[in-house]
Parts: sequence; structure tokens; C-alpha cells
Amino acid sequence: MDVMRGLGEHGDSAPLAGVENLMLHFTPYAEDWSKLPVIVSGEGCYVTDDKGNSYIDGLAGLFTTQVGHGRTELGEVAARQMKELGFFPNWSFQHPRSLELAAKISEIAPGDLDSTFFVSTGSEAVETVIKLARQYHKANGEATRYKIISRQIAYHGTTMGALSVTGLPTFRAPFEPLLQGFMHVHNTQQDPEGAADAIEEAIEFGPPETVAAVILEPVQNAGGCLVPPPDYWRRVREICDRHGVLLVSDAVICAFGRLGEWFGIERFDVVPDMTSFAKGVTSGYLPMGGVVINDKMGQVLKANAPMFMHGSTFGGHPVSSAVALENIRIIEREKLLENVRNLEGYFEGELRRMAKEHPIVKEIRGMGFFWAVEVKPERADGTPLEGDEYQRYFKGVVSRKLLEGGLICRFDDKDEPVIQYSPALVADKEVLGRIVEITDEALTELERELGYRS
Repeated sequence: MDVMRGLGEHGDSAPLAGVENLMLHFTPYAEDWSKLPVIVSGEGCYVTDDKGNSYIDGLAGLFTTQVGHGRTELGEVAARQMKELGFFPNWSFQHPRSLELAAKISEIAPGDLDSTFFVSTGSEAVETVIKLARQYHKANGEATRYKIISRQIAYHGTTMGALSVTGLPTFRAPFEPLLQGFMHVHNTQQDPEGAADAIEEAIEFGPPETVAAVILEPVQNAGGCLVPPPDYWRRVREICDRHGVLLVSDAVICAFGRLGEWFGIERFDVVPDMTSFAKGVTSGYLPMGGVVINDKMGQVLKANAPMFMHGSTFGGHPVSSAVALENIRIIEREKLLENVRNLEGYFEGELRRMAKEHPIVKEIRGMGFFWAVEVKPERADGTPLEGDEYQRYFKGVVSRKLLEGGLICRFDDKDEPVIQYSPALVADKEVLGRIVEITDEALTELERELGYRS
């Protein structure tokens, strides 16, 4: 599919009805929402707006559409399930699709992760992790364990518990005071050598008998695809075991192939006590999330707790479960995990080749189909860009040029400014190469504006 080079080349049209009524997610009020693209269709790695402009979806929706857009087989599965059983809850009842999906997840999950609790979103999944950790320790005779350790800059969701785990002050500030018992330590970008030690120091400061769990993403998203040092996860596993603390992998973004593995954590040869998931489990075709726990946790809860005191009306929804099962079959049938692993080196190589031509690029980092280009927020003479000037160049020039080039990706500055990519797992060399070309063009224009090149 050819990518059109201009925005609005089919002519301007009046804003669609609803522009004054829809509240957008994480979108500044200062932006003119009526001028934002309205995406109306998608196929494979591409989406099209209401003016006919086509874009590479370089973020897979939001780290989500693993099998790409326009998969009619997922719609057909959903329709068949709706005709058979459109909805019934997993409260004191069961239905075939959630049973089948739980069995399939047990099969593909690492180690002894065996029992799945379904919810509807990634935030709910992290909320569930917090509740599972606290109730597990109570059932295990350690009722004083309630504190949760996570990392600075890390994003874990929007509900009050998940937001308390989140280590982004600007995201937390509008809703404070948040919940008590949450600690945040340096991430692996802030302190590569000492990040694991920081977790142990936080546990010991806790003190240990008050700490319930450590929650970490396999590769941290916020801050720009922060890949940990090779021994980081192994050391954190040893630290948690030594202090009786649960280790949780928050794989809402990293699971279902994003890193070339089912849950992402497999890349680090560690098995956590729990892993959350969402997004890619259905490729976003329907909402679904969940938490998978190990045998030990399951046995303690069954033996010593009357029930897990938590529930979600739509958790394990029959239609979402049917779509998730078919989504997993597509990933298996089309060998998409292998596709990510096979093309990981190509994508990295193209990004690094491109970066050599751009003095404004500070670092390339990532894994699988999950990469970031960090750029220097400064002019060629070293003068830092701040305030309105920063907004003009980075959120103006970079974001505009990427979109005009036909690429939807993410310019993020929760920490240092980065351009992030998370293409669908069906992406081939042509798509990956075009992503790099469009980025190259955007950085070239930025460098002209900032005096790096004439």
C-alpha cells in the first residue's frame, strides 16, 4: 500500500459531528481537536483517515494490534460467538471460551504460571496484581506485607491503584493524594549498575516484612524502551526470593509477541510469580486483560482464603475470549513470534545506520518490535531547548513531519525526548525500512531548524 505524502490532499472537510462531545485520552486541551486525524479504516500495518490519507501505523494502535488491522477472521469469530453466547459473567459460572483461553494461556506462559484471572484492561490487570499480592500474603500468614515497589518514570495504568504504582509525578499530581504503601526506585536507565541494588535497599528499608511485591515491565516503556542490563532480572529475582517478596512482570505492552516471545519476560530467563497482560491478547479487536499467577500462589489462596475478593463484570467476556483465542492461533499459524525475532536485527540495524547521519540522535535502544530513538533537546551549539521553543521544535517540527511523511508513531518526553516505534508483528522489511526513512526525513528537517546542517 502506497503512503500518501501530504495531509489533507483530498481537500479539507468540515469536522465530523461529535468533535465537541468526545473527550480524548491524554490529549492536550491546547491542541485543536477538530484538526486531529480521524482514522476510519485499517489494513495490515496501515490505517486511513477520513480524508483518504494513508499512514503506517508504527505504534500498532497503542502497542496493541499485533496481527495488524482488518483481520476479518477475528470479526467472524466474534460474530459466531455473539450468536452462541453474547455475554455471561465468570462469577460463580463458567463458559467454554474463557475455560479454553485460560488453558491456552497456561500452555504458553513461562514456568509454573498456570492460573489466569481475566479483566478488561491493562490498568485493571495491575489493580488485580496489587490485590492478589496483598490477599496472598494475608492468606500465607504474613498480613503485614502490603507495600509495592516499582520504578521511577514507569507507567502502569490509570486506576487509583495502578496510578499509585506509576512512577510519573506529572501523571499522579492531578489526583493526589494517592494510595499509601507505594515506593519508587531508580530505573535501569537512571542507574544501570545500581538499579537492582536499589530494589533491595527499598525492601530492606520497608522493612522486608511489610513489602508485598515488586512490579516491573520486562522492557520499560515510559522513558523510551528501557532495556535492562543482562543480569538485572536475574538479580531482582534472587533479591525477591531472599526477602519473601513476590516478583511481578507487568507485560501489558511486552506480551503477545512485542519482544518476540509470548510474555516478553522469556527474553531474560526469569519466571515471575505473576504477570499481567492486556493489549496484544486480542490485538485490540476487543478489550481484554488479565493476570497469570504461579502454582504456589494459587494453592495458598485456595487453601487459606474463602475466595479472591475481586471481580470484573466483563472479565473473561465470551466474545473477547473467542477473539483472543483466534488471535493467538493467528500468531502461531503465521509464525509472528519468529517474524519479530527474524527482523529484530534488521530493524535495529536500519535505525542505527540512520542515526549515524544525525548528530541530534543520542541513543537507539529496544528489543523485538519495540524501539526508541532518543534525541538531544538542544541546538547545535549546545543551547538547551526549553518551554515554548521546545514545544515548537519537538512537538511541532518532529510530530508534524512524521505525520506528513505518512507515519504514526509516538514522540514521548516523559523523561528525555524519544521517538518510539511498535509496529504490528506482521510488519516486513518494506514497512520497517519505510518507518526509518520517514524518521530520517523528520530528523533532517529538525536539524536544519536547529543549526546542525545547512
